Amino acid sequence: MAPSRAAADGKLFGFNMFADAPRPLNTQYRCYSVSMLPGNERQDVERGGKIIMPPSALDQLSRLHILFPMLFKLTNKRTNRITHCGVLEFVADEGKVYLPYWMMHNLLLEEGDFIQIESISLPVATFSRFQPQSVDFLDITNPKAVLENGLRSFACLTTGDVIAIKYNQRIYELCVLETKPGPAVSIIECDMNVEFAPPVGYKEPERVKKPDEEMVVDPAELMPEPTGFVAFRGEGNRLDGKKRKDQASSSKTDVKVTYQRGVPDYNYKIGTLRFIRNSRPPSKE
Repeated sequence: MAPSRAAADGKLFGFNMFADAPRPLNTQYRCYSVSMLPGNERQDVERGGKIIMPPSALDQLSRLHILFPMLFKLTNKRTNRITHCGVLEFVADEGKVYLPYWMMHNLLLEEGDFIQIESISLPVATFSRFQPQSVDFLDITNPKAVLENGLRSFACLTTGDVIAIKYNQRIYELCVLETKPGPAVSIIECDMNVEFAPPVGYKEPERVKKPDEEMVVDPAELMPEPTGFVAFRGEGNRLDGKKRKDQASSSKTDVKVTYQRGVPDYNYKIGTLRFIRNSRPPSKE
């Protein structure tokens, strides 16, 4: 098929006027956990969301004109598990890639399994929602600051992943429940709102009723018994002198004094106690 007129004009002067669209990197590697990486222990890889790839991958990415930041889609074709990540270094042995343990656990990968790696472009994150996998996460004073510091080692987030954050010599796992504007987002140089769901196993504390809520005392019951004449406190009698039928079962009804609020002592001085006694003058006899 003959080349198009536009393509011919573009190459008329010995150079291509139309830049080729970037092609994605799509290849297979054997994956291993970071603990299998030769050399010193790499904790910076273990507590982040980036992988180590071989130098040949960098050569391919350069020839394919991949745009920065370099983000990748990882697929375990055996289980159809998918996640996304960034790249930290290109120092792995040829044909191998090294992943954080939590990433291999999410993808259900064993040491030496094949993994499909494809370069990809992701939208910038605007919102994410996490669920701690332990109630111990509630002991952290400022969880958002701890999460923000931990996410600095990540390049992207995928809905459904369980990521690991290290804080105070402890590993806290958080499930990514939701990300916006898509199920996978880039978190490099972004302004992202963060929310937390209740941790796994968390129960709302039961509301304990206070004693004053359980027993409400009527102020009239605290009033002293009435003294002196009280109207309608006596008992009725029959005119024929016979006993009433309900006399055995009848009982005296207690008449309660109407509750009245006391008058405050406006002359009271703080720090003084005043004892009031109803004393009678001694009899002269």
